[in-house]
Amino acid sequence: MDLSIAPTDGRERNACQSIDPAGFFIRHPPAPHLLDNFITGEEHLFQTIHMGAAVVDEDEWLLIIDGLVERPFALTFTQLRQLPRRSVTAFHECYGSPLKPPTEAVWRIGNVVWTGVPLSSLLELARPSPAATFIWSEGLDYGTFHGVTADRYQKDLPMNKALNQEVLVAYEMNGEPLGKERGGPVRLVVPGWFGTNMTKWLCRLSLQDRRAEGPYTTTFYNEIDPADPEGKKRRPVWKVEVNSIITKPEPGAIFRGPDVQIEGWAWCCEEVVEVLVSADAGKS
Repeated sequence: MDLSIAPTDGRERNACQSIDPAGFFIRHPPAPHLLDNFITGEEHLFQTIHMGAAVVDEDEWLLIIDGLVERPFALTFTQLRQLPRRSVTAFHECYGSPLKPPTEAVWRIGNVVWTGVPLSSLLELARPSPAATFIWSEGLDYGTFHGVTADRYQKDLPMNKALNQEVLVAYEMNGEPLGKERGGPVRLVVPGWFGTNMTKWLCRLSLQDRRAEGPYTTTFYNEIDPADPEGKKRRPVWKVEVNSIITKPEPGAIFRGPDVQIEGWAWCCEEVVEVLVSADAGKS
């Protein structure tokens, strides 16, 4: 593949034509009993947008891969789609408030099929330096969220996670091109981690030897580390801990007879090996 396009600093941001709509937007998911299909359709999948949705010109779109690499390069959308693709079925969950841990389940959860290029394949082309420990991902969106203005959405990903074959630079969801509200034309997908790490309107992957310092890694999306006995140390919102929902019976349903069939889903950043059911919040 011809990788002769020079990764000129800032050129990738020319693909953003506007932010529309601007500002924070959230579409809540339906009630849990409506999430009974294994694959969650577009109409039932939550949406969370912090600073507004980027309107992207696909013909102008570039993905820059630079930083601590031997071979920095840029890819057009056409070139990205020419690379070997992979599909991954994975749950997709929103953490909730970026300022503090949610006090109750928000059920912003779905299960979808992502298709794109493994991030590890792009890293192989770039030839990372041994000094690279994090990948900073940048989106084309910009604006103000909760009083904090940023010229881009930026997250970071440890190299050991980035090399997982399931981590994708994705351009399809459930067999369809990613729409604007889903971060299209291209977004990062990190199965097993909260959606905040899956940078939408992706335009740059920069390999670095430290964590990113933007507001979405410092001000927002950090939580108390449960391993800290003093409860003062904070950790980034990365891995999804074990969680579950009951989809059947639905709330308020009335049954007669000795048996009640219970259905639902359980998920985690690791394999779920056992599910226990309780009707009294775990007391029995």
